[in-house]
Amino acid sequence: MGTASRLLLLLHNLLLLSPGAFGFAPSLDSDFTFTLPAGRKECFFQPMRHGASLEVEYQVLDGAGLDVDFYLESPKGEILVFHQRKSDGIHTVETEDGDYMFCFDKTFSTISEKVIFFELILDNMGEGQQEDWKKYITGTDLLDMKLEDILESINNVKARLSKSLQIQTLLRAFEARDRNIQESNFDTVNFWSMVNLGVMVVVSAVQVYMLKSLFEDKRKSRT
Repeated sequence: MGTASRLLLLLHNLLLLSPGAFGFAPSLDSDFTFTLPAGRKECFFQPMRHGASLEVEYQVLDGAGLDVDFYLESPKGEILVFHQRKSDGIHTVETEDGDYMFCFDKTFSTISEKVIFFELILDNMGEGQQEDWKKYITGTDLLDMKLEDILESINNVKARLSKSLQIQTLLRAFEARDRNIQESNFDTVNFWSMVNLGVMVVVSAVQVYMLKSLFEDKRKSRT
């Protein structure tokens, strides 16, 4: 087995034994869709660590007006983000140790419920000590491909795959919202079409009656 093959095999074994090492910046993401009743407020909590990053993206998929109030609160009780009557938004904050709270508020209206989608992206959440992997590598000074290059390539692929998954999730959310809007418009068009049809039938009947009454002979016959 050549030196390059031994290097790749060693890298593979190290990745299997220590998936959190080598300076990878762990990135976690999750999404959730829920129904917010009219006149209600729903809050969610996310534990974070110091030096990490929290990204929240939300969209109102269905409901009258497609709007909702949103705010993000720090563990100290400070309001970091506050938006009123928005249909979507994206916010990123650098975090400290503690629980972050973000809420969706529908208390401004009691007309209809809302269907809301949100996604959380957590960066730099790893807590493990990075391993000094260079002590395992010997005799590689003459290799054109360095281990750092391989790790950089792996990091790039990982980041692009994560971004692709996030984009696909957002596209599904956009598709769901557009479908709900189209279905609502379809029902509205059908309703007003039936109203117009009814009005046309009534107008036609009135016109026929009026024309018929113009040609009727109202004179009484004498015997």
